[in-house]
Amino acid sequence: MSPEIEAIFASPWGALLIFGLRIVDVSLDTMRVLFAVRGKRLVAGILGFFQALIWIFAVATAIKYLDSWIHILGYAGGYATGTFVGITIESAVAFGLNQVRIVSIHGGVEIAEALRERGYGVTEYAGFGREGTVEIVNSVVQRAHMDEVMAIVDRFDPAAFVTVEEPKVLRGGSVVTRDWRVRRKWMRWGGGRSQRV
Repeated sequence: MSPEIEAIFASPWGALLIFGLRIVDVSLDTMRVLFAVRGKRLVAGILGFFQALIWIFAVATAIKYLDSWIHILGYAGGYATGTFVGITIESAVAFGLNQVRIVSIHGGVEIAEALRERGYGVTEYAGFGREGTVEIVNSVVQRAHMDEVMAIVDRFDPAAFVTVEEPKVLRGGSVVTRDWRVRRKWMRWGGGRSQRV
């Protein structure tokens, strides 16, 4: 490393650079773990490669300045912020599927029909709960479409009992494919089309 770059890293700017590098490397690592858990080995491997490159550089630089509290704070603060940023990015990307179970006293049929109109595969059946007969609606949807699904549930039965799980095995049936238009406050995902799995 040249004396000029060494001087930059020895200054408070160096602590800021370490902070930024840690944000990037921990964000990548957080997303790598989330993709690995979902079985996306190639994506997890690519993210791990770049995460390791950045991590080695950040750690090697931080170790040189262990006598500087500002560099230590930059390292630790970057780690904490990177965790938050990584989870936020993963949540915004909303990769993967959710199995949604809706238990409704009076709106199950309407919810099922509204979901079908939007292209979602839906299974509905009757059940019996504490309050008597209920309508149960099951559907597997893209995580990116959860806001739309919950809006449909709220329209017909705001008091419905809803559980969401991540399916481990998916075979047969149909799932609406994701559309890469943005959703959320600064992003809005679109609908998509139904695809057999």
